[in-house]
Amino acid sequence: MRDFLEDRRWLPHDLETMELRPHLPSRLRRQMQRGLAWAAILLWGLLPLGTAEETPSREPKVSSSANVQETLRPASQDEDYAIFRELADTLDQIERNYVQTISRRELIEAAIEGMIRKLDPHSQYIARDEIRYFRQDMESQFGGIGVTIRIADGQDRGQLTVGSVLPGTPAAAAGVRAGDEIVRVGAESTREIRLPEAVEMLQGAPGTTVEISVVHSGEDEPVPVSITRDIVKLDTVLGVTRNAAGRWDYWLDRSAKIALVRVTSFGPDTAADLKRVLESLTTEGLRALILDMRFNPGGLLSAAIEVSDLFVEEGRIVSVEGRNVPESVWDAEFKGTYTNFPMAILVNGFSASGSEIVAACLQDHERAVVIGERTWGKGSVQHVVELDGGRSAVKITTASYHRPSGKNIHRFPDSTEGDDWGVQPNENLHVDLPRREMFQLHRELQQLQLPEGTNSPTSREGSADSGENSEPRDGAVGNESEPWRFPSGFEDRQLRRAWDYLQSEIAS
Repeated sequence: MRDFLEDRRWLPHDLETMELRPHLPSRLRRQMQRGLAWAAILLWGLLPLGTAEETPSREPKVSSSANVQETLRPASQDEDYAIFRELADTLDQIERNYVQTISRRELIEAAIEGMIRKLDPHSQYIARDEIRYFRQDMESQFGGIGVTIRIADGQDRGQLTVGSVLPGTPAAAAGVRAGDEIVRVGAESTREIRLPEAVEMLQGAPGTTVEISVVHSGEDEPVPVSITRDIVKLDTVLGVTRNAAGRWDYWLDRSAKIALVRVTSFGPDTAADLKRVLESLTTEGLRALILDMRFNPGGLLSAAIEVSDLFVEEGRIVSVEGRNVPESVWDAEFKGTYTNFPMAILVNGFSASGSEIVAACLQDHERAVVIGERTWGKGSVQHVVELDGGRSAVKITTASYHRPSGKNIHRFPDSTEGDDWGVQPNENLHVDLPRREMFQLHRELQQLQLPEGTNSPTSREGSADSGENSEPRDGAVGNESEPWRFPSGFEDRQLRRAWDYLQSEIAS
């Protein structure tokens, strides 16, 4: 059963920060513009369009199409005309003669999607009905009430149910609880509602009010609840467990001063949030750190670089280069670096993109060991270009990045297991999990994101109950020490290997 946060987050994320500027000769640009203008005349009957006005952009918002490097080099103007004429004729034939009526927008969007499919799997067309969710996903915040929702029976339609309530959000303040059934939103019943429809109804501009009716778990009568929407920020820096107030405890072993920080993605605030946590932990005498980036799909390139720079004093962090993108390099700075404790990084086959940059950087500089499984192998950078005045966009792969050692990270379609891609765990630190165990681990990690006492009901996949005690257990340095376990009793074998490694480092 899949939980939907109100922003419908997608996996895997891509690195999207490259700012590209047109530098083609003006004559060639004018030829291209004339060709595109002729296409506009043929397809839509419009007058020729002038040069698009450049608009400023900043991460993580998408940038104007005028900022993208134009790389098309037509053989001749006649050839351009013939190509666009063929496209226009095809559109005309379908509109006039196809057996059913299809809107022009549907046909044009299908044509765009067809072009994107000729590229790599990470390039994407983002249609009008998806652009808002895409922006929310990249910014890690949105206007809503702060709940995850699900269909109770795991089907496409059914009873809308609250999966979890994010701490400090309007829904939490209004008394909404995990397991509540949302039977009405406004005047509309949610019976047989689809998840995307429910997301649309619950989201809205901050400061606006949504009226819902909920049936609390164990009760029969619906209760009206009025909730004022607000900006909901998604935490990307998590700890071991939450307490009843929703605050994270980062100590895996308070007595041995071993901490664990989970970075779930790389958003605008990830590096700053992580720095605050490190400041607090070092003040309390941090002796060893586990950085858990399992299931981290990536995010912003700038955030991954900033996180790497927190742990490396000098040297290369990452380099990026593309066919029409000059090489860019990022080096570490000594100021603000945390280096006086051993580190272990946890990764798995779902660690991709930004998490691979951090893991590769710290591994190459011997700042940390990498434990777990070989990572995804996503070493390309995408640039987001607005279309239709920002109502849609295309995401195009423009560059690839390389780790400090110069080794390749990207897994190409024809790559084999013996090729050099992804980030491999250090020698003797491979801990591969069978598929079933890996999915159980993912469910357990999701449960830990809930405040103590608000764990959602067991899903039909068999997620275990959270248990009563969510506080980490203190151990002691030595052979008799036992690592923290999930409240359900599930043993995280990858975490156990990191624990053993750091115990030996502290003892040496």
